[in-house]
Amino acid sequence: MDDHDLLRYSRHILLEEFGIDGQTRVGAGRVLVIGAGGLGSPVALYLAAAGVGHITLVDDDDVDLTNLQRQVAHTHARVGSPKVESAAQAMRDINPDIAIETHALRADEGLLSRLVAATDVVVDCCDNFATRHAVNRACVAHAKPLVAGAAIRFDGQLSVYDTRDAASPCYACLFPPDAAFEETRCAVLGVFGPVVGTIGTLQASEALKLLAGIGPSLAGKLLMFDGRSTSFDTLRVARDPHCSVCAQRPA
Repeated sequence: MDDHDLLRYSRHILLEEFGIDGQTRVGAGRVLVIGAGGLGSPVALYLAAAGVGHITLVDDDDVDLTNLQRQVAHTHARVGSPKVESAAQAMRDINPDIAIETHALRADEGLLSRLVAATDVVVDCCDNFATRHAVNRACVAHAKPLVAGAAIRFDGQLSVYDTRDAASPCYACLFPPDAAFEETRCAVLGVFGPVVGTIGTLQASEALKLLAGIGPSLAGKLLMFDGRSTSFDTLRVARDPHCSVCAQRPA
């Protein structure tokens, strides 16, 4: 770490729990972000600002005018551009010293297996159950911690699914892939912009803590946010011994 880095990241380095060691781990870290929209925007920007050494973005969508109310990594001038390229430009404007890899593709099983295997932390910022379950399966298969968030209307939720802890549930333990969940999209029901900012910022916080090796993560807990009352609730969640995804993993 040179003088430039010491100055740029000084406010993290000053934190007793973080320090130079934590910043060094962040700088050597690799994070995979699935989705560069409402949740992915603050995640990408905060990870870039914090100096994560290598950040990979995956999203097959383009910037649309309706995104700009909440997807703060994008600008009016970049409407029509791939979201991953738009977000990467915003990240480089903040921090030109990091490596950014982009994939303007849908996150299928093959791509996820390859990318998850090469990363330290996965942050799921997508907006559909099929992709969330595909991401979770890849994280379980490769024993990588998953920071998963979701938001709709005024409500948000967040958890960390860390298969390195035998007691930690995976995403499928809480939301089984064969369950009949009603999938809702913000294009139909709307979403309050600051809610995705709140959840996305907390996702970035959990990812950085995992990289730096500081504090307990949200593994084993589900954080619920109510934007109407500006309140948080935390539920304890347990591993499902009959989970179709993680039940066979080593204890």
